[in-house]
Amino acid sequence: MTSVAQQLDLILRGIVEVINPNELESRLVRSLKEQRPLRVKAGFDPTAPDLHLGHTVLIHKLKHFQDLGHQVIFLIGDFTGMIGDPTGRSETRVALSKEKVLENAKTYERQIFKILDPHKTQVEFNSRWMSAMTADGLIELSAHYTVARMLEREDFHKRYTEGKPISIHEFMYPLIQGYDSVALKADVELGGTDQKFNLLMGRDLQRDYGQDAQVVITMPLLEGTDGVRKMSKSLGNYIALEDKPDEMFGKVMSISDALMQRYYELLTTEDLERVKTAHPMDAKQSLAELIVARYHGVEAGREARAMFQQKFQSREFPDQPDARVTLTSSDVKDVVAPSIGLVDLVARTGLVPSKSEARRLIVQGGVEINEQKFTDANAAIPLTAGKPLHMRVGRRKFAVAEYKV
Repeated sequence: MTSVAQQLDLILRGIVEVINPNELESRLVRSLKEQRPLRVKAGFDPTAPDLHLGHTVLIHKLKHFQDLGHQVIFLIGDFTGMIGDPTGRSETRVALSKEKVLENAKTYERQIFKILDPHKTQVEFNSRWMSAMTADGLIELSAHYTVARMLEREDFHKRYTEGKPISIHEFMYPLIQGYDSVALKADVELGGTDQKFNLLMGRDLQRDYGQDAQVVITMPLLEGTDGVRKMSKSLGNYIALEDKPDEMFGKVMSISDALMQRYYELLTTEDLERVKTAHPMDAKQSLAELIVARYHGVEAGREARAMFQQKFQSREFPDQPDARVTLTSSDVKDVVAPSIGLVDLVARTGLVPSKSEARRLIVQGGVEINEQKFTDANAAIPLTAGKPLHMRVGRRKFAVAEYKV
């Protein structure tokens, strides 16, 4: 196995928190001494049929542990999936049928092995021990936690104080997730920052059941293509693992330069210093090619990059732009040093539906004026009569804006 220091370099890449760092280091030391790999668990509820890049933040961290020689456990929460994770919810989730959960679970197994080594991955279903648990066992499990402790959880507390209903079975979710760690004798559990309560439940229950408490590692929630909200299918800002290669490549290219650095850190093992010194366009294309190659093959990655360059990277401005805008003195505040707000200018082209969309596009790096990219939505663009502004709005739209005195 790799030295403890080298292991920590990879394990700690991109993480938010370790509970507790000293325990992690001592377990790695013991693992090396005893030549016993750590048992590293991450759970996923199959509540939807397809995974997106946001889900893979945890899977990539599992891959890091796997590459270091540890035993990774991909836990499919087919039992908890029928309850529905209450994390971040303002109301009770609609329960899924067992048949639907199992149908979704099959697609998960297919998708995770595009990252993990199938020969070194232990796939588990928590129905294996939960379906066999007797009523006596369930009562015993429930006795390990109090209602008061459950209501300390932020989402439960908020719903309780607002008078919104909380079903009893929702309290079972964190208990069962914690018990999964007991059943699997986990040394380490990974989860998103929103899962911290549930992850700590595993530590508490392992102690109660006479086991060493697992180390908890939390990972950030990956922002979607809008660069603001966490990646989610319901928000439409997701990149699915089974998107077509050219669609996946294009979505990666639509993210901002700042978000690109985060994607590199959380979704690859590339040298981050090298990425920082590369030209942003080259770096982003390399990232998009890497991601497409991982899920569709190396050749598909190359083809998607070539197709993108052919379609969207020509710097020639079209003879017939999509929009023409004429600005006059009535559009500026100071006729001596005329200028216009960038958001107003983009909105005036009519190529975006609203000023809020114009602002979002600017922040994401989707607006260029005279081949210069602008990402400050509060910028003011100087206007000069007789010198038109050649604008690229998004990936495919072009406009010319002229100021006339």
